[in-house]
Amino acid sequence: MAGRASPQARPRGRHALRSRAFANELVRDAGVLPGALVLDLGAGGGLLTRALLDAGARVRAVELDQAALRQLGARFGDDPRVELVDGDATTLPPPTQPFAVVANLPFAAGTAILRRLLGDPRVPLTQLDAIVEWGLAAKRTAVWPSTVLGCTWGAWYELRLVRRVPRACFVPPPSVDAAVLRATRRADPLVAPEAAREFVALLRRCFAARAPLDRVLPRPVVHRVALEQGFDPHATARDLDPRQWALLYAAVRPATSRPRAAAPRRRRGSRR
Repeated sequence: MAGRASPQARPRGRHALRSRAFANELVRDAGVLPGALVLDLGAGGGLLTRALLDAGARVRAVELDQAALRQLGARFGDDPRVELVDGDATTLPPPTQPFAVVANLPFAAGTAILRRLLGDPRVPLTQLDAIVEWGLAAKRTAVWPSTVLGCTWGAWYELRLVRRVPRACFVPPPSVDAAVLRATRRADPLVAPEAAREFVALLRRCFAARAPLDRVLPRPVVHRVALEQGFDPHATARDLDPRQWALLYAAVRPATSRPRAAAPRRRRGSRR
């Protein structure tokens, strides 16, 4: 095992899947290919790990709960296709090689795990199929109003709410329904990965302002892009989708990064 964590109580927000058939269906819908590296984050008793192995994947099963780890070891400890990782999915470094994720994420840590996987385009994630709270999936995939995280992740991934997962599918049942959130890496990113930090800074600045964009950014640029893309020139940050944000960023960047003209040099001996 790698990435050992100190023993602690069972993580909050953990709800195991009831049905092996449902786990098999999730893996099948994710289109897992034989030989692919797939992460099962919050692997629990290994229902999804088993389904991934049956699909021919190489599985990295990450689990924080010590009792669940022992169960995983008993079931898969002798299988060379499984790497058992004792650790926290919110802090463990991701693989350096291309990988996918098929996981039933702990509800209490869903956003933190997604931030780590989707927030940095340098992470070689190809596709994610994650069970999360319904509200989280609906908010991040909403066409309107948009959010900082939805627009950030949407610059490099296509986000979809794939299906509803009723609370009856879990043991113990949660207080809310869940959903399968899918993130598929874009073949052509909307924003260059090397511009990620600058793009996110622009998003945060404009969302925090809670004012029309033409009061936050150069007015002529905002109005020109609005005319070209068909959105209200007095729109606020939440009115733009990821594609519109990428185009606005591309237009604003040269307008805000243009070097200032140097002051003319005075001749020696000249008077003011």
